[in-house]
Amino acid sequence: MLGKIKDLKKMTELMKEMKMNMRELKAKRVVIECEDKNIVIEEPEVIIAKIVDRDSYQITGKVHEEPAGGPTEEDIKMIMDQTGKDKETILKKLKELNNDLARTIMELKDEAQTQRPNDN
Repeated sequence: MLGKIKDLKKMTELMKEMKMNMRELKAKRVVIECEDKNIVIEEPEVIIAKIVDRDSYQITGKVHEEPAGGPTEEDIKMIMDQTGKDKETILKKLKELNNDLARTIMELKDEAQTQRPNDN
């Protein structure tokens, strides 16, 4: 245990010598936008290390990818809530309708109504 404390003190001293400062950033979600996809990090832990005059970000969390310009997980959840449809059905309809969220909701609701038996 004592060795770890000495190492921590040594590391802190080295950081001060390098003019390095670290702090935590409280974030809900981090999105890295690439040309062909978005990398989404949910429940992130973000550490900012300031070294001299530059910031370096270290991010950990639950990672998934989304197609660039495509629907987000939040969009899909919202459509699921409004239509009662499963994710696979929603993604298929979104692809068919070029990711038009409003039309997807309307068409999935229309499909659900036409599939219900008449209440007469």
